[in-house]
Amino acid sequence: MALDPDAQRVLDLIRESGRPPYETLQPSEARELYRKGRTVLQPDPPSVAEVRDLEAPAPHGALKLRLYRGAGTTPGRALPALVFFHGGGWVIGDLDTHDGVCRQLANAAGCAVVAVDYRLAPEHKFPAAVEDCVWATEWIAQQGATFGLDPRRLAVGGDSAGGNLAATVCLTARERGAPGLVFQLLIYPAVDMAMTHESHRRHTAGLPLTHATAAWFRDLYLRDAGDQADWRASPLRAADLRGLPAAYVLTAGFDPLCTEGEVFAQRLQEAGVPVAHRQWPTQIHGFITMGRIIAASSRALDDAGKALGRAFAR
Repeated sequence: MALDPDAQRVLDLIRESGRPPYETLQPSEARELYRKGRTVLQPDPPSVAEVRDLEAPAPHGALKLRLYRGAGTTPGRALPALVFFHGGGWVIGDLDTHDGVCRQLANAAGCAVVAVDYRLAPEHKFPAAVEDCVWATEWIAQQGATFGLDPRRLAVGGDSAGGNLAATVCLTARERGAPGLVFQLLIYPAVDMAMTHESHRRHTAGLPLTHATAAWFRDLYLRDAGDQADWRASPLRAADLRGLPAAYVLTAGFDPLCTEGEVFAQRLQEAGVPVAHRQWPTQIHGFITMGRIIAASSRALDDAGKALGRAFAR
């Protein structure tokens, strides 16, 4: 299937700007380049009812969070909440790079979203990001009522590396027996660090994320090749996916992570987990953060947010 014309415009802009591939940069340079791309690729953020910056005490120090309440939600009412982990290969991205995504999801679902500013690699190798995301989710479940959240209706989600972390938090919660999670929202998730699935062989050049770029992120994140088999890094490699919360899995056709996301959705279904798999065959990896140019970005976020809202309403 042909690439969406809007996505092609993004590729043309990247080529015309001379932006170097991330894998040719230092992590600090890649972070700055990613932040600067927001002004070109992301639309103006939608209004929400409330935005609050929070801090959660964590073993390594304060963990920064950002709380959004969707537009039109009732002041003072306890809202269901999505704990959101941003993408960026565990190396780049922050609360600001995904501010618009969190706002739109909160509005579409009529819920709260709590974004987590987890530690990044290579300064903080695996499993630091996992530990932060598990800690944050457990803390929100315990303390969320203080901030107007309903801990009985708690979901996790994220895009790319954030989808990886959300899936891992679900597996960890199942193993520990808490917190009770009702949904997982996985947007083109990275779920197998071996990176041997078919789409990795198909998408090797000319895209914002290629196999080489994905491998660069992975190698900065993991301590060594042995970590690839750890289900906390590769949720697809977990022996048993039974008993996990219902899932919404979004995949993009022009994405090296496409096949592993599809396989993960299939394995969840085979394990008896309710799954909605939404395919965007003409889209590129990262398109939900490119809404200024890619019109499908807003539709995709609204679709995901509405699925989240339905899950909270059950």
